[in-house]
Amino acid sequence: MIHYNLRCKKGHAFESWFQSSSAYEAQEKRKLVNCPVCGSTRVERAIMAPQIVSKKGRDPKPSDQLPVPAPATEVVPPSSPTPLLMAQEAELRAKLKELRDHIVKNADNVGEKFPNEARKMHYGDIEHRPIYGEASPDEAKALIDEGVEVMPLPTLPEDRN
Repeated sequence: MIHYNLRCKKGHAFESWFQSSSAYEAQEKRKLVNCPVCGSTRVERAIMAPQIVSKKGRDPKPSDQLPVPAPATEVVPPSSPTPLLMAQEAELRAKLKELRDHIVKNADNVGEKFPNEARKMHYGDIEHRPIYGEASPDEAKALIDEGVEVMPLPTLPEDRN
């Protein structure tokens, strides 16, 4: 993670965290980084003073740090905390979670038997019903090659933590 001090073209200063500098640049290019005060997408990184620790593991002396310039205009604090997720991303995640929850609630979890159960339904050996379960990438590809309609359950970033 990388922390940036940012400033919009109107001079409002704010800060945000990004996965990497390239992630910031990609979001900036797509106009996804915006000022929490005025909403402007014309945002640039502000000069930051790095926090450098010496080899002996002690904090740098205040005189060793670079000064951070004051913003060109008065900074108006946002009325609410700056969200880390853009509104569209939060909405998408909510919809994916809703979809996954619906499937889990309304389908049978057949676990590791998923490939066999899906094949049996596809070929008419058993009655069709909504199911979900586990399949390796090779098993999923084989099902698709046979014409069995399958798709992975949506996985959200918080599921991986």
